[in-house]
Parts: sequence; C-alpha cells; structure tokens
Amino acid sequence: MRPQHPKTKKDILEKAIPLFAKSGFSGVSMRQIAKEIGMNAASLYHHFPDKQTLYVAAVRQAFSSREFILSEILTLDIPVHEKLHMFIKRICDFMQEDPDFSSLIHREILDGDGDETRLQLLAGHVFQKFFSNVIRMAKELAPDNDSHLLAISIFGLVAYHYQTLPIRIFLPGGKAEHNNSEVVANHVTSLLLQGLDSKGNLK
Repeated sequence: MRPQHPKTKKDILEKAIPLFAKSGFSGVSMRQIAKEIGMNAASLYHHFPDKQTLYVAAVRQAFSSREFILSEILTLDIPVHEKLHMFIKRICDFMQEDPDFSSLIHREILDGDGDETRLQLLAGHVFQKFFSNVIRMAKELAPDNDSHLLAISIFGLVAYHYQTLPIRIFLPGGKAEHNNSEVVANHVTSLLLQGLDSKGNLK
C-alpha cells in the first residue's frame, strides 16, 4: 500500500465544499469531513482550528474564481444595461453548471440558520468587496434609489429561479427552456430594466 501524500488546504477545501453544500454547516462534523478526506481529525484541526474557520474558507474557495470573473464584468467600460445582462448571465451559468456552488449559496446564504457570527464572517471575509462593486453598478442603473436593495433584488431574482428549479417544470406554464441560462438572464434583465424609467429611477 502506497503512503498517502499529506493533504494540503486546497485538497481539504475541495472535499469540504460538496459536504457543506449537501448537508449545511450544522449537518456535517469535522470528524466526518476528515473521514471523507482520508485523514484523521487531529490532522484536520492542524490545518483549520475549528469548523467555522474551515467553512468560511470553503465558501471563499467556492466563490473566489467566480468572483474574479463577475468583478471583471463589473469593471467593463460598456453601457450599464449591457453590463447588467452579462453579469446576470454569468451568475445563471454558475448556478446551473455547478450544483455544489448553487447548493452552498442556497443552503447557507439564503436559508441560513441565523448564526450571526458566521454570517458576519461570510459578509466581511467573502462577499463585502464584491458586493460593493455590485452596489456601484446599481447606483449607475438607478442613481436616486436604494442601491443596496436593488443589488439584493438582482441576486434574489436569479437565485429564486434555481431554488424552484426541481418543481417549476411541473407548475402551470413550466417549460424545459426555462432552465436555459440565457432565457433566465434575458427575463431577469428585462424585468429589472422595465422597472426603471428613462432616467434610471424605479417606477
């Protein structure tokens, strides 16, 4: 039997992400994570002193590459309506192409268990800088309105489509094409822009 190579933090995070996505923060223990990774709990604690630290690092790992792509879109020198559509389309792609990422966002961010300490860590260490960039786009879209609420609405309109994906095909009017990321992005972008007047104010 060949000796196992020591596990790196990246190895640990790659295994931890789907576990947290499936079971949530409270639904998996450090011992279970260690077993899945193929290491003992003491070695896991050597890399991450507690489960909360591991969890925040896992969410950051899951989000980091996507944040880079989305942030690049937000810095493009193009009309803000085009930027909005590109941004929404990429979020749709991520939610559709990566079930672990989608589940992690749904389970812990949208349906969190109310642990304020953990949520504050996620907000401060994972999402704050990115969300500030989204707020800047929201201000460009609707300068006289609440940019925070508009930014949240952008994410909410996209996320709910994927939260309801298992059942909505069976609801009246449900179509297979509604699962297409381009269709969802066009719909959400149109819905948002129809709510703005020619000066960028909410109607």
